[in-house]
Amino acid sequence: MKNELILENFMPYKLSRLSSTVSTTVARAYDKEFGLSIPEWRVIAILGRHPGMSAVEVAEQTFLDKVAVSRAVTKLIRSGRIDREFADADRRRSILNLSEKGRAVHDGVAELALTFERQLLEVLNADEIASLDGLMDRLLEKAKTL
Repeated sequence: MKNELILENFMPYKLSRLSSTVSTTVARAYDKEFGLSIPEWRVIAILGRHPGMSAVEVAEQTFLDKVAVSRAVTKLIRSGRIDREFADADRRRSILNLSEKGRAVHDGVAELALTFERQLLEVLNADEIASLDGLMDRLLEKAKTL
C-alpha cells in the first residue's frame, strides 16, 4: 500500500489555512480602520517594538519578502507614519522609526490585534492556550532544522 496524501488532513496545509484565515480576517480590520495592508501593519508592529531597524532587519523579523517590506516602508514614509534616516557609517543603510502619527497607528493596531487574539482564543481554556503556545514554539524550532 502506497502512502496517500490527503491534503485536508496534512498538518502543514492545516496550519497554512489557519494562518491565512487569521491573517486575512485581522487584515480586513486593519485595512478598514487604518488603511493598512498586512506588510504595512507588520512593519509598524515591528518598529513599535524594535525602533531603529533597517528594512532588511524588518523583513527578517516579519518573515516577509524584502520587496513587500520595501513597498510597505515607501508607503508608510509617504503617509508620514514612519521616518527614515541614513546611518552615518553606511549611507546605504536606512534606519526606520515610527513617527508620532505612526505611534498613534501602532497603538490603535495593538489594541485591535489584542482584542482579535482574545476573541480567537476564547474557544480554548488557559491550559490549552499554554499547550498550544509551547507546541507552536517546538514545531517552529523543529521546522528550522529540517
